Amino acid sequence: MTEAIDRLGGQYDARRLTRRQLVQTLTALAAGAMLAVPLDAQVPQNPSPMVETTRPHPRIEPPIADGQRESLTVGTLFVPGNFGGRETVPLIINFHHAYWLGEHYVSQLVPDAALVMVPLGAGSRIYNDAFADPEVFSTMLDEVELALEWIAGGETAVSKILLSSFSAGYGATRAILRHPEHYARVDGILLADGLHASYVEGAAPARPGGQSPALVDEDLEVFARFAADAAAGRKLMWVTHSEVFPGTYASTTETADYLLGRLGLTRTPVLSEGPVGMQQLSDVEQEDFLLAGFAGNTAPDHLDHQYALGHWLRRLRRWLLRVD
Repeated sequence: MTEAIDRLGGQYDARRLTRRQLVQTLTALAAGAMLAVPLDAQVPQNPSPMVETTRPHPRIEPPIADGQRESLTVGTLFVPGNFGGRETVPLIINFHHAYWLGEHYVSQLVPDAALVMVPLGAGSRIYNDAFADPEVFSTMLDEVELALEWIAGGETAVSKILLSSFSAGYGATRAILRHPEHYARVDGILLADGLHASYVEGAAPARPGGQSPALVDEDLEVFARFAADAAAGRKLMWVTHSEVFPGTYASTTETADYLLGRLGLTRTPVLSEGPVGMQQLSDVEQEDFLLAGFAGNTAPDHLDHQYALGHWLRRLRRWLLRVD
């Protein structure tokens, strides 16, 4: 599921659909969104339930936020209608989130920030390939600053940069961070139930004694480095994960455990209600490294991490607007 429900994450522009059409589209896509697409190749996964009736999974009606939109070479810039205009503006770049969801919550919670929405389609590979060339991200930042200067009517520069990805969107985050100049420029990342890796032994590794197979280090190395910087207070990193288990490639739980192993950190067991009715099971916090584990192995449980975007941004608002 995870990567594969990614079609729900963003290739449909809410502004071109009525609310009823958008809800119908999301429902229809969920029925067939169980094909997983790892970074290196399309690999089928073990099927996960598409329906979950134990608890409600509340969804908001797709709103259309007031603001200004400018097409970029890759993605679309959104500046909230209540944007005050500042000399320095924090920038949130959402990979794979639905257009309307990001615009709505940025308008409501961080109106002095700019947002770039990048919904490219299904699978992490398409996101990775789009940003493999370092000039793509550089061009995006240049275009954003030019547009902000025009909108604000004066010289404007991007301050903090937060790369926010849901599901397969992590492919873009990884590709960007692999370029040293961009790694230095990015201040924080949010991975909402979306960090996968290949197994060393391939798509069907043995699990002696129920142990998790070894993961390909190269797939996670840049994230482990970023996590270490966050744990030391130099960056910010927030990881959330469900209990979805693809089987043929590493789950978000397994990659989270990998990061914790590299950092020498352990989870604190919790049992509390999270955003949109989610059930949180574990928590880790070390300086500006945050990790939250949630129950659920179904499609609705996975999609909860996207619909919780407002909660994630609310918690990050002070960090985004803080001048370091």
